[in-house]
Formats: sequence, structure tokens, C-alpha cells
Amino acid sequence: MAYETAGGLVLAATPMGDVGDASQRLREALATADVVAAEDTRRTRALAKALGVEISGRVVSFYDHVETARIPMLLDEIADGRTVLLVTDAGMPSVSDPGYRMVAACVERDLPVTCLPGPSAVTTALALSALPVERFCFDGFPPRKSGQRREWLRTLATEPRACVFFEAPHRLADCLADAVEILGPDRRAAVCRELTKTYEEVLRGTLAELAEWAVDGARGEITVVLAGAQPATADPADLVDAVESRTAAGLRLKDACAEVAAAHAVSRRELYDAVLAARRTS
Repeated sequence: MAYETAGGLVLAATPMGDVGDASQRLREALATADVVAAEDTRRTRALAKALGVEISGRVVSFYDHVETARIPMLLDEIADGRTVLLVTDAGMPSVSDPGYRMVAACVERDLPVTCLPGPSAVTTALALSALPVERFCFDGFPPRKSGQRREWLRTLATEPRACVFFEAPHRLADCLADAVEILGPDRRAAVCRELTKTYEEVLRGTLAELAEWAVDGARGEITVVLAGAQPATADPADLVDAVESRTAAGLRLKDACAEVAAAHAVSRRELYDAVLAARRTS
């Protein structure tokens, strides 16, 4: 479905900071859509004004807490032959922003859906990271609590693809500190801050270097790119001392094995067995 076609859902990417990144198709869609469903109506109106566009359709809010309640009404608008434009505050709808539930509902009712491509923090950060990103995964926001976040990081220990995720600036230092412990200090990453905005900044280095930088605090919108894991090369028997040093510091054997195995991309079970074998022979 072309965006000009009446009676459909149009997802549209919006600028992350620089209004010059807005496409001509976005401008036209803002001006002609029957309904504009916006994550923040004030920001969408401000964007239209900055683009010199007058929104002719009805503007309704479409943020997390009202998304489910709004969907039936928007589906009815589309079914009646109207065009609904869905925009979020910045970047692509459905990518850690409202949108996918609306798309799924349209698909279920066999209503047309299309997308106006444009800015995305995910692909922008990948391009700027200077890391191998031919294959990558996107993980949204990490868990807020340290224990859950460390478990999530363990799932990335042997992930060969680069991983992109967002993080709140006030949690970045703790997240990177956990990453150093779980994934090891030498894993490479990039922290991208305020992409496309006046104070854009990209920090590249090892997790240890980035964690040290983050201690002083960070501001703005944060996107992190983590390099994929290298194939395992360590012998579990050579890592027994690293496990024992952690248990001596008070960590449970199971948790110590999990951390060391993740940092060196070896099997947790093989490392655990190696520690028990070393203890039996000592």
C-alpha cells in the first residue's frame, strides 16, 4: 500500500534530533493523513511546525498506557477507508516504541499496513560503532535490576552477532560495570550518545575503558553496540584459579563458574566439572 492510498495504517520514522532528516514522504503524510496517532501530541505538532507542515487530520495520543485502548477506534477508522499515520517521538515505531500491537491488530483484520522508512538509532549506532556488524541483534533496554541484568548479559557471552541496546543515562555506568564482570574487560563496544543532535558523541573501546568513562555520568539518549563474542579458545582447566578466586571472595561456585565461563566463552558445565575435578585431586 502506498502512503497516499486511503484506508490503511502508515508507520513513519521521525527525526531523532535533526529535523533535516525528515523525509518528503513524512511531510506529505503529516499533512494529509485523516488521523495522526502520536506518542506525544505536543512533540508531533512541534515537529510539523518545524517542517512547515499543517496537520489537517485529527491528532490523537498513542503512548504505552493508552495504546491498547486506542487500537479499536483506530481500526474502525481504517476499516471506514481513512488513513491513520502512526508516529513516535523519534525513530521508527515498534522499535522499543509503541506500534507493534497496532500492526498486529491490522494484520489480524486484514487491513493494509505500510511504512515510511527513515531514521533509526539502531542502524545509525551500528554504522558509527566501527565494529563488525554484518550480523546483529537488537535487545531493547536491559533489565533495570542488577541481578536480572547480569543474567541477560550472560546470554550474550557466546552470542557471535553484534548486539545493540538502549540504556538510560543514569543506569549506564552500572550496566557497563556488570558487563565488564560478566563479559570480560576486553570485549569491545561503542557508546553512542545524542545521535544526530548537537552534542552527538561516540565512545569506542573495551568494556573496561567505557565503564571507566561512564563513572563520571552520561547525559542524553544512549545507544550501545556490543561486539559479538569470539569463538572459545580457553581450556576450562586453565580457568579453575579464576573461579576459585571468586569463590574465595564469597561468590557461590555456580555463580563464579557462570561469570568466568561467560567472560571466556566456554561451557559453564565443562568449567564446573573442571573445578570439581581440581578440588578432588588437591
